[in-house]
Amino acid sequence: MVEFADPWLLLVLPLPLLLRWLLPPRREPVPALRIPFFEAVAAVSGETPRPGASVPVRRRLQLLAMSLIWLLLVLALAGPQWVGPPVEQTRAARDIMLAIDISGSMDERDFAGPDGEPVQRLDAVKQVVGRFIAARQDDRIGLIVFGTRAYVQVPFTQDLQTAQALLDAIEVGMAGPHTALGDAIGLALRSFEASKVMQRMLIVLTDGSDTGSRMSPLNAAAIAADNDVTIVTIGVGDPEAGGEDRVDFEALERIAAIAGGQFFTADDGAGLAEVYRRIDGLVPREVETISYRPRRSLLHWPAGAAVLFGLVGYLLMLASARRPA
Repeated sequence: MVEFADPWLLLVLPLPLLLRWLLPPRREPVPALRIPFFEAVAAVSGETPRPGASVPVRRRLQLLAMSLIWLLLVLALAGPQWVGPPVEQTRAARDIMLAIDISGSMDERDFAGPDGEPVQRLDAVKQVVGRFIAARQDDRIGLIVFGTRAYVQVPFTQDLQTAQALLDAIEVGMAGPHTALGDAIGLALRSFEASKVMQRMLIVLTDGSDTGSRMSPLNAAAIAADNDVTIVTIGVGDPEAGGEDRVDFEALERIAAIAGGQFFTADDGAGLAEVYRRIDGLVPREVETISYRPRRSLLHWPAGAAVLFGLVGYLLMLASARRPA
């Protein structure tokens, strides 16, 4: 289907006719032959002599070529374009950031694997989180790892294969042995600053208590609530343990409550998988559909034809002018 970007320019098509009708014809002085009996000739003809000029007369072929060139130029200025059929694209309407604790305590082998054998906590988490990421076809996913420091492992993306590969690459202790939970939440909030979607969720998984963040986890949760970021917390580990191995379930529950989310506990791989299934149902998934019609400019066709006709017409005029009488 052909459309014009500026169809109003087609209104100038009759402009040459209006000018020809409104303006006087162009006159050109021409050489004249002086004769001694001019007055006698004028008297015989009954005309009164006066200064004058000849009006050049164009041939039909010349008028036709000029009209066609004008038509093509106006069509080119109007911006002809080919408009294709509608194309629909889906865009993520939810951003999910995963913050995973990779402190030293995640090296404990107390999670039950598929065969019932104990596996490393982080390995069990990676398996479950990997399946969670694979199901995020209409979401943007991000990944933060934290220990003594927090780092963005995967910025928000819909490239799930790359996110999966970078998830597989994390190891226990990469970010230090301690647990900077508050800094991880703060880093996630900075990542959400560039997010334009309405549904924004942070999922925090940790097996320890905060041990020296520059930002208090509760203060970070309050900032998240002010910025419409929902925080879901998952506690892994033994709340009765001592030191950094103790999980502060109470703090995780308060963080989730402040930021409008929920708190879950997970003791093994199956329990963790169930947690993620429940998380998926917390916020209904929304997909933003964008429809557009591809457009391809056709301006070069009438413009090129106008140039071609102009060159051909000029060459024909040269040829006729050089032709001997």
